[in-house]
This record gives sequence, structure tokens and C-alpha cells, in this order.
Amino acid sequence: MARKDDLPKPEKKRETTTEFIASVALVLVVGLFIITFNLQAFEIPSSSMEDTLLIGDHVFVDRVTLAPKTRWTGPVIPYRQVQRGDIVVFLSPAEAGLYVVKRIIGIPGDHIHLRDGVVHRNGQKLHEPYVLHDSASYNPYRDNFPAVPPTMGASVTPEWHLLMPNYIQDGNLVVPPDSYFAMGDNRDVSYDSRYWGFIPRENIIGRPMFIYWSFETPPDQYRKTSIPDRLMFVLRVVVHFPTQTRWRRMLKMVY
Repeated sequence: MARKDDLPKPEKKRETTTEFIASVALVLVVGLFIITFNLQAFEIPSSSMEDTLLIGDHVFVDRVTLAPKTRWTGPVIPYRQVQRGDIVVFLSPAEAGLYVVKRIIGIPGDHIHLRDGVVHRNGQKLHEPYVLHDSASYNPYRDNFPAVPPTMGASVTPEWHLLMPNYIQDGNLVVPPDSYFAMGDNRDVSYDSRYWGFIPRENIIGRPMFIYWSFETPPDQYRKTSIPDRLMFVLRVVVHFPTQTRWRRMLKMVY
């Protein structure tokens, strides 16, 4: 009688080239679906959100949670409304095609004003430990918005200059329906809702989830769009990747 160990073992079926290509294609398609519809890579271009987000931080943006709710995915995906304090990526109302990141300060119905650089919402002074201020800098319009009207050189868009008075009640700016008031955490250098107005709901792309890579980047790099400038920056990344990558910021959650 043959022992069990002596019995011939069935050959393990090898994966064919076609099956291998199909597996790789499936992974690529799933990855592309996730990146296209769920996540979007975004690079922080300016210092307006320091120290929460630095120039050269690369983040993954959740495109789903704040998206308009749909009937067929509603029970599956945890949609929610934009909330006060959310950091969001959106299309700039002031510059077509430009992606911007700011913190939501006011939602529809909120009454907002600043006094000496401090935000007051619905009569309550906000405690914002994440905010940076330049103690040597003072700007009447910026720091006492909207009580002080904009002056020449205040960088206020012409459209906002005309529309802003329509939303002021008792010294407060009232946020209209389907709109949001946003500001940068680096409050004294941020070009935000004080200068160009409200963010329409449809402009919001999503919210940053975490930093997947951070590299020391010049402040004006995002404006350098020529091929030679881009190649020079790529070369800089290759040469200085180990020394100018901010390793401590890797995988840091954004909030």
C-alpha cells in the first residue's frame, strides 16, 4: 500500500501571461478609479495656511465626503455638510482654474466680523489656536472686517467691492445660502474671503486628509510654469530629496 507521502502531488497551476496582464490592469483600473473619484493629490502653493500646511506639503484630498449626496450611494458613503473649521480645497472665485485651500469660518446664516484681527461669529469670540499673526503688522480693513471699508491698494476684487455691502447687517457679514466664508490660518498674509467674497458650494472640491510628502519649496514655485523652470525644480528634487524632504511631516493628518 502506497504511503500518502508517495502519492503524486498535483501541479500548481501557473499564471499565464494573459492572466498576469489582466491582474495588473485590474489593479491599475481600481487605483485610477480611487484617485479620480475618491482622492486627489494636491500641493500647497502658498504660505496662507501656515503652520497647519506649509508650502511644498503634498496632501491627498477626500473628494467624496463633502460631495453632493446621490440617491444610489447615499446609504454607503458617509456624506456630510461642510462644517465650521473644515479645511477645504476649492476652485478660487477670484482666479479661474486656481485651486486654493482655506479654513471654513462661516457657513450659511452665520454673522461674521473681525475686531483687531480676532474673529467673532454669531456674537461669540472664536478661540483659534492654529492661527498665526504678525504682531508688527496692522491693516484696518483686514483686521476690522467689514466695519472698515476697503481702501485703494487693499487687493479687494472689484466684484466683491460692489457686492459686499449687500451682505452687511449691524456690522456683521451674513453668509448667504449655498456659500461659505473662508480664511487662511496665517491670517495676516492670507488672500481669502475678506478680499474676494464667498465660496460657492459647487466650487468646493474636498478636504485634505493627510500629508503624504513634504518638500522645501520656494514660495513662488507654483507660478513658474515654463518647461525649463519645471525641469530645474525636478532636478532640485532629485538632488536634494533626502535633505530637503520634511520627513517629520510625512503621513501627518490635516485638521
